[in-house]
Amino acid sequence: MKTLSVVLIGAGARGQCYTNIMTDDRFKVVAVAEPIKNRREYIKNKHNIPDDMCFNGWEELFENPKMADIAIISTQDRMHYEPAMKAISLGYNLLLEKPAAPTPKECIDIANLAKEKGVKILVCHVLRYTPFFSKIKELIMEDKLGKVISLHHSECVGYLHQSHSYVRGNWHSTEKSSNMLLAKSCHDIDIIQWLIDSKCTKAHSFGSLSYFTRENAPKDAPDYCIDGCPHADTCYYNAVKLYLDCTPENHPNGYDWFRDTATNLVKPSDEEVEKVLRTTQYGKCVYKCENDVVDHQVVNLEFENGATASFNMCAFNRGGRYIRVMGTKGEIYGDMDNDTITFFDFATRQETVINPAQCAVDGSLAGGHGGGDGGIVETLYKYLTEGYDGAWLSEIAISAENHLTAFAAETSRLENRVVDVEEYKASIL
Repeated sequence: MKTLSVVLIGAGARGQCYTNIMTDDRFKVVAVAEPIKNRREYIKNKHNIPDDMCFNGWEELFENPKMADIAIISTQDRMHYEPAMKAISLGYNLLLEKPAAPTPKECIDIANLAKEKGVKILVCHVLRYTPFFSKIKELIMEDKLGKVISLHHSECVGYLHQSHSYVRGNWHSTEKSSNMLLAKSCHDIDIIQWLIDSKCTKAHSFGSLSYFTRENAPKDAPDYCIDGCPHADTCYYNAVKLYLDCTPENHPNGYDWFRDTATNLVKPSDEEVEKVLRTTQYGKCVYKCENDVVDHQVVNLEFENGATASFNMCAFNRGGRYIRVMGTKGEIYGDMDNDTITFFDFATRQETVINPAQCAVDGSLAGGHGGGDGGIVETLYKYLTEGYDGAWLSEIAISAENHLTAFAAETSRLENRVVDVEEYKASIL
């Protein structure tokens, strides 16, 4: 078995997730670049990396000649482009966290340079690799549905996930990160295109930030929850309750993940969490943050083959995804949270319920995207060692096109018009 060597750029939650999977003989993590010592030390100790292969940043690492087969780019959204372009120029194959880049031109640049240099890039659209969406794709490829005519897909972000990541957290600002459709839902735009298997031609979208605003803050609420809010006992978003006065058993959305990402540390102490709650947005009243990304959005898409799709992203739910795919021979309804797919066959008028994983899959925020994180690592190995070129590849060329669909939809929302995707692409180029 060939062992692929790996360098990790960005040792936050996503970088840790992928490299935690890479502990068998297929991979060897040989270097890490991460400015936060606690995270860098975690990767160093996990993979027995020598001191001289631990770097404060990607610039320092890439001053060296190419030292591995793969570079994982899992920095913050606005920090993908430069290390990705440098890694490509040095000849690294990439596992590139989504979104590939925060602007359409940068996405195109990455795809074009990868083609020019002959390197392979998988973008982390990990939903493709889950047992759930894999089974839906298999049913379509087996012609169970006939021609796919229309599709509806919903991403239920979850009220706590929205507050943690998109109100208080790293993705609260379009300028500092990217728009919500790109930051959170380029997963979903990719899934829609992948299942329909045609180029998107038109996009139309509506949405807004409607609830997590200063207008909705109680008049007597302090700026920071820890300063003694009179509504602490009844507020769903009380930061003290979510981050400090909680245990792994009673936290509904991943205790370690919430605390780790809030502090930028691995397994922080209560004292370290309290400091964050007093000094950063993670401790602020959820209605008084500097957030500007939407908390609900709908997107309508038309495809070259005549199929249509609708997508709904909303924060106000417990979380999960569900999908309905309608074809000329049958219909699929899938509930990812319950890991069930129901197929109705027009010919037999029979309904079949499928459990694609045949086992419980952790759907929590820390649960590896329902098996997708492990799935993409498995596919990456096959892609680079066996030349796998099947339907599951989220390679950079198609990913860049799907990113452009997300950008076009966001342009539609901002400009209140239907956007022709090819015209939009031409305007960017």
